Amino acid sequence: MAWRPARPLQGSLVVVGVRAAPVDSVHAVLGELAGKPLHFELIDGWFRAIGAVPLDAGARTQARIVIEWIGGVRDTVIRSVSVARRRSSSERLRTDPDFVTPPDSVAPRLASERALVRGLHRRSHDVPRLWREPFRLPHPGPTEDEFGIRRIFNGRLRSRHLGVDFSARRGDSVVATNRGVVAYAGDLYFSGTTIFLEHGAGLLTAYLHLSQVLVAPGDTVSAGQLIGLVGASGRVTGPHLHWSTSYGGVAVDPMSLLKLDLAAPLP
Repeated sequence: MAWRPARPLQGSLVVVGVRAAPVDSVHAVLGELAGKPLHFELIDGWFRAIGAVPLDAGARTQARIVIEWIGGVRDTVIRSVSVARRRSSSERLRTDPDFVTPPDSVAPRLASERALVRGLHRRSHDVPRLWREPFRLPHPGPTEDEFGIRRIFNGRLRSRHLGVDFSARRGDSVVATNRGVVAYAGDLYFSGTTIFLEHGAGLLTAYLHLSQVLVAPGDTVSAGQLIGLVGASGRVTGPHLHWSTSYGGVAVDPMSLLKLDLAAPLP
């Protein structure tokens, strides 16, 4: 078993691989990283999959791979993966408490929206990989807040920033970062007008605070296709694009998508 990078950061993507020969005797390769399923493909002699290290992972996490051979024999490989600490800054904000804490009246809506997003994460594991070319940025930038920043409102740690923000003007173009299917396009309380793209093999990207959506659920989009326009919808103070990425329900730095290459040599 091997993986790349050799010591992944908290909140980042990992390519995991294993060799099994002869390949025509392999019935299936299954596995998990940090407790989440892996989806293997045979590429250049390796069974390879994308995985994710959670933002709150400790110094080590576990990778487990099961090779099922034709005839019913199973081989299991377990390895401990060393994890590098992500050093994130803190952002301290003073604001009206009503802006931080939603009113009780929206609690049913928030519960429904959380269930919707959990469903999107869960279903992302059921879709085969839809992309072949490298991922790209959804907007040329520049970037503002980075992934993992601690958000401290009125002296209390309220959240971590689980995406990357791009400086943009209202009406600027937002493009798909790679081929995928529109899994959701609509309005959410916190993120406003939002698009989720399902790229398969567990990967989802999301585009938040838009002013307009130019695609519909079920549409297949290509890398670089115009999907929406920048806005200031949802709980924000001004126009910008928030771009996020998850592997199943694990939030990862979307910038790690730009280095994702399933076919690159493994150690």
